[in-house]
Amino acid sequence: VQLVESGGSRVQAGESLRLSCEAFGSSLEDYAVGWFRQAPGQRREPISCLSTHDGRTYYSDSAKGRFSISIDGAKNSVYLQMDSLKPEDTGVYYCAAELRFSLYVVDYQCGGMSFWGEGTPVTVSS
Repeated sequence: VQLVESGGSRVQAGESLRLSCEAFGSSLEDYAVGWFRQAPGQRREPISCLSTHDGRTYYSDSAKGRFSISIDGAKNSVYLQMDSLKPEDTGVYYCAAELRFSLYVVDYQCGGMSFWGEGTPVTVSS
């Protein structure tokens, strides 16, 4: 599967953004999907992921209450709605997916993803 992100932008603190990730080459049915962030000079970290098997989700502490992950099967796309953005949310956001170990991804804080997009940058200014 190939993943293509879009929606990254430069916004002010407190504003909202919705990131999109469209999948090509395979249906996302039976995959686990997720979003990761890499801030400047830091490691890539999980933000949120979702299991298409049972709808279970994981959110990082920084994302809880502000971000929401969703999937649209008809559009074969995954979304990350980000509200009340803060400067520390700045970074490149990557979409990821996993098929073989999809049942376990949420239990392991979005670990084990095999497929990755190229990323979309988000900058939040104060």
